[in-house]
Amino acid sequence: MSLREHALSLFRSAVGTVRPAPMLKRALKLQGEECPQLLVNSRAFPLKRDLYLVGFGKAVLGMAAAAEEILGDHLVRGIISVPLGIQESLQRAGMQEMLLKPHSRIQVIEGAKNNLPDPEALRGASAIRELAEGLTADDLLLVLISGGGSALLPAPIPPILLEEKEKLTKMLASRGAAIQELNAVRKILSLLKGGGLARLAYPAQVVSLILSDVIGDPLDIIASGPTAASSHSIQDCLQILAKYNLLHGLPSSVEAVLSSSPTKPTAAEDYSHVCNVIIGSNRLALAEAKRHAESLGYATLILSAAVCGDVGRVAVLYCQLICLLCLHLASPGEEPRGSEVKGNLLKLAAELDIPGLNMAEFLQALQGMEPQKPVCILAGGETTVQLQGTGKGGRNQELALRVGLGLHRARGVEASSLGRCDVIFLSGGTDGQDGPTDAAGAFCSPELVAEALREGLDAEIFLSNNDSYAFFSHFQRGRHLLVTGLTGTNVMDIQVILIRATDRS
Repeated sequence: MSLREHALSLFRSAVGTVRPAPMLKRALKLQGEECPQLLVNSRAFPLKRDLYLVGFGKAVLGMAAAAEEILGDHLVRGIISVPLGIQESLQRAGMQEMLLKPHSRIQVIEGAKNNLPDPEALRGASAIRELAEGLTADDLLLVLISGGGSALLPAPIPPILLEEKEKLTKMLASRGAAIQELNAVRKILSLLKGGGLARLAYPAQVVSLILSDVIGDPLDIIASGPTAASSHSIQDCLQILAKYNLLHGLPSSVEAVLSSSPTKPTAAEDYSHVCNVIIGSNRLALAEAKRHAESLGYATLILSAAVCGDVGRVAVLYCQLICLLCLHLASPGEEPRGSEVKGNLLKLAAELDIPGLNMAEFLQALQGMEPQKPVCILAGGETTVQLQGTGKGGRNQELALRVGLGLHRARGVEASSLGRCDVIFLSGGTDGQDGPTDAAGAFCSPELVAEALREGLDAEIFLSNNDSYAFFSHFQRGRHLLVTGLTGTNVMDIQVILIRATDRS
């Protein structure tokens, strides 16, 4: 198999382990006939009376299909809020296993067109709220949560209207509010976010199975934390609104809600009736890819499951790392050059401040790797792209193209090492989509940009227009684009670096 085929195999293994059916079957089991129990990661929850299910998010349809198969007749009723058109898309893609069976006890409500709260999503949230409010102490509520759940669970506190809440959110965004600030305000003005769903379901037992699409897997951030205690208060909300000069001129409904809520922190709420479990994450996907890479004979390290920051800066980090690995494999004696590259990497890592990444420790681990053995470096997370042009692409395709351009420039300096190694870099979105394209991401190598130049394609021009998809589409279909189709899951992005020494001198 070629390096490209190996990289694709590793990506598929990572995605495969966080698909709904495997995730649910690992985490959820039902045992006992006379005294049935729900087992969640070996923790037992007795089914005293009725078992209900609710869910919201982009991957929840497949999760619900798997859950219903496991739960059988014990499931009394369910309601899930999922993206508009997802059933038709999965049907068209032949992914029957992610669709509910005919006569299912789970009601599906589609909404949140373009990932924005809308009346249909509000209808779904209202139905979920009504179900939760009717539960008793002997009932159990199974909650399925994945990325995109926030837009699919809009429930403003009355008398706030959905349009008013959305208008306030847009005003905050237009004045430069960070996503964390937007989410803090959204949660405070919501009936279901920020632990609201768990509070409404009390005294029923609540068990949440969560597919994380957020760096670090914070329970109160994923889908705005409907079953987790909120880390934000009314005071936080008021401070954010004051920061952006929005305290005056608020809709009267928002003023009414904020003024009727206590501004001083109250006693911590009791969430002892709630069990939140992360059943799928970028970290778990990378662990499976590592196992697979080692079975293929690669010396493998995971850089981080939380790679974030500007796509250009992250591309520089990957280029420097690839150069260092090539020096290690092809020119182990070039210590001065290696020391320079290590210094650059330490500086870049400090600037990017990637959560949980200790670059010094990572470089130490690299040093201990067996020379001449092919190397695999895995990473995941979510980069950001500053849009400057009108082209078509996504953060993964842009990252791959920027890495390809960086390696092309480095070949003049690193000819002795880059020229004596085969290198492939892959970046892909685990949901099978990268921006408004049919690709999940792209592959690149040190030879990519030179090959493009021979065909009259200037990578820098494409990048200046954020047009990475058009660049990769110029080549024979399938050569550089990663096209997987919808996967039914989402744990952010995954990057694969594969390097092996060659006999070239």
